[in-house]
Amino acid sequence: MDEPAGPFVGGFFALRTTAPPEGAYRPLALLYAGESAPLTARIDTVADRLRTSERRVAASVAHLGLAARLWSVALGPAALTGHLPGLSPDALHWDPGHTAPEDLWLSTSDTLPATADRIREAVQFGHLVPLAEAIHRDGPLSNRLLWGNAGSALAGALRELVAWARSHGRPDVSARARALVAELFDHPDLRNTGAPHDTAFRRRSCCLYYRCPAGGLCGDCVFESV
Repeated sequence: MDEPAGPFVGGFFALRTTAPPEGAYRPLALLYAGESAPLTARIDTVADRLRTSERRVAASVAHLGLAARLWSVALGPAALTGHLPGLSPDALHWDPGHTAPEDLWLSTSDTLPATADRIREAVQFGHLVPLAEAIHRDGPLSNRLLWGNAGSALAGALRELVAWARSHGRPDVSARARALVAELFDHPDLRNTGAPHDTAFRRRSCCLYYRCPAGGLCGDCVFESV
């Protein structure tokens, strides 16, 4: 997978910027418009890997993984460079058959100044809202759970960036990431998904991973505080 220009944080932050030689890449815009087969296949794959017969569990885990990638490829460049890639659903391609983390290819080199409002527009409104609608077409999952996944994924991206910044002596990256995430959480869809809105985030809903045969509790699981 192509590494982003500048420092490389980790796999969840990597983004292909050249056309892959192979793979079933489809613009996410097609999924959001109703092309359900790729998402159905992805959820089937996750169910097989988790050995779960509960489709809602596999759907939640698949959603969480993609939400984590979407936040990461926006927040990483924003904190590191002050710029945001043009992550429009038409330009961002997804291969649902790839193993986690989800493989994403961006077919444009457009960039924008990175502000919380631009990240919210690109990721929350541009991807997470229509992604939730696509998940609902596959089967019932509560909006509270899906936004909880989104909040957990955002906090997880922050945690990785802060850890990278600490180990590389980049307090500026940590400060920018924290400030952006604080603003992103200040929205009705995300504000009550968990607290505090930083690296110690603990969610108020469950992603259902514990229901898998070999599952357990996630690091920010609501059940840890019960």
